[in-house]
Amino acid sequence: MSVHFLLIIAFGGAFITYFSGKIHSKLRNFIAVFISLVLVGLVAFFYNRYTQDAVYLQFLEIRLVLSLNTLSWFFAITITVVETLSIIFSLRYVKGKEKTDFYYLMMMLVNAGMLGIVLSGDLLSFYIFWEIMSWSAFLLISYNKGPALAAGMKYIMMSVIGSLCMLIGIVSLYTAYGTLNISEIASLIPSASSGYILFILILLSISFAVKNAVVPFHTWLPDAHSEAPSPFSAILSGILIKVGTYGFILIFYVIVGLKIFQGLFGFRSILLILGAVTVLVPSFIAIFQNDAKRLLAWSSIGQVGYIILGIAFGTSLSVTGGIFHFFNHAAFKALLFLCVGAVEYRTGTRDLNSLGGLIKKMPVTFIGVMVGACGLIGIPLTNGFVSKWLLYKTLILEPAPFLAFVSLIGTWAALFYSYKLIHNIFLGQLPEKYKDIKKAPFSMQFPVIVFSTIIILFGILPGIPLTLINTIVMSFGFESLHVTLWGIASETGTLNTINIFFAVLAAGIVSWLFFRAGKKSISVPQEDTYAAGTYIPKDKYHYTVDFYNPLYRMITPYLKDVIDTFYNWIARSVGKFSNVIRKIYTGDVGNYVLYIILFLAVLIFIQFGLKLW
Repeated sequence: MSVHFLLIIAFGGAFITYFSGKIHSKLRNFIAVFISLVLVGLVAFFYNRYTQDAVYLQFLEIRLVLSLNTLSWFFAITITVVETLSIIFSLRYVKGKEKTDFYYLMMMLVNAGMLGIVLSGDLLSFYIFWEIMSWSAFLLISYNKGPALAAGMKYIMMSVIGSLCMLIGIVSLYTAYGTLNISEIASLIPSASSGYILFILILLSISFAVKNAVVPFHTWLPDAHSEAPSPFSAILSGILIKVGTYGFILIFYVIVGLKIFQGLFGFRSILLILGAVTVLVPSFIAIFQNDAKRLLAWSSIGQVGYIILGIAFGTSLSVTGGIFHFFNHAAFKALLFLCVGAVEYRTGTRDLNSLGGLIKKMPVTFIGVMVGACGLIGIPLTNGFVSKWLLYKTLILEPAPFLAFVSLIGTWAALFYSYKLIHNIFLGQLPEKYKDIKKAPFSMQFPVIVFSTIIILFGILPGIPLTLINTIVMSFGFESLHVTLWGIASETGTLNTINIFFAVLAAGIVSWLFFRAGKKSISVPQEDTYAAGTYIPKDKYHYTVDFYNPLYRMITPYLKDVIDTFYNWIARSVGKFSNVIRKIYTGDVGNYVLYIILFLAVLIFIQFGLKLW
């Protein structure tokens, strides 16, 4: 079976799904889920059946090729799994909304575009699929209209800037080497000057940094997450922005190569600084968000910083941690967005100060948020703990104390905003208006259960994905790590998650026995609480509202998004300049004749002035 078949199914399935919706919505839903599951199965089938440079089209004497290797397979399986679970979640989420056929078409085109990117063996194919992904994402971000249109425009404008940088880099490479085949460029580029390599790295890194939402190219992401449908937010945060991560890995370790990249110390230092800023600032901004999706959006930017730190640091341990954190973030952030989407579906709001007490009403969703938050923070027995352990170990042993300190502070910030998310939605008093609320439909609970299982499974048995990631890292020229089913062994210390598992299990049993031996709890009304010697009024007990106000007052002068303000200033300036130009182009022929006469008069005046001089 050819790898071309994957893209035929992906793109063909998107349009079949769209047209089947014109017949019946149930048929469309069935085909959307079926095609998504087929893609997961086909990608799984291609494991260890890799192909190199399979030509699928000839365009202006440029061979367009597809390649499947360990790196692209790892990204492809992550893409298809997240997409499938998001499609299943969508079955009830978008039911009854307008243009649902269009919604499914765009969801599946985004998936097809991302698959095309990771399967591309040449840079022209890469660019074409990149644009398909970007414009389909723009249409999905703008799906809800109103403020969503502004968010979509902000996204696509920054994407166009990134795409132009990519296009300039691709044209430059083709001019220099006469080929766009990635493997051929990788064999030729070592002969280039360091200045030219740096030029290509900067151009392509800008493009990937925009998509990856690395500070200072992050400003589109909070608005896009807030306005996009929640199932697409899961894809946007879980996978789409990580296509930028794939681009970074491709240019650093496949095209440029390990030795050359490690020699670019100044470039790597700038990336590491940007990674540290991306970890720190957005993580604290997330604490003060009252919109659940906006909180998770800023959180996503912060977690991207860890991935950049791992990839840019350039050791076998750090790159392994960075790639593993990409996979882990795809799981726990997609899970959190779907859980928030389920809450919004039942309550009609994402305002954290308007919710509370939903733990008994939506228990599966609560467990999903707990598991996702633990993975995000890096609590033991979750996959996020393992990837962060790898990154922390790298930064401590190298040593890079400043980066290690920043990473630790970022984790504390993650603890704060995760607590806020959990408490404000599920704990405290249940508002009276939600007393009859129902749990999320099964089609929403199923993806939550699957993602939760992945997070815990690969937290206890991290060797399953780490074995594959180790193979990827070795292909870049790094030394092999000693990976076991339970973690990684090394001379400086061994990560053994099975020991952690039994330690946590023993602590849990002891705690259970301790509380079992105590007095039984007594049920009291939820408003039976006191503050300053008086009862809390009903529906007012939500003590995390403004809980971080003292911290906010201290650091708010430093948390202004000056980058977004700067971009807005540029936009306003361009708008004013365009208005001036628009006044010149009046459409009146008489005005244009006058412009010509004035221009000639100026030329004559200059000529006479030169003669007199």
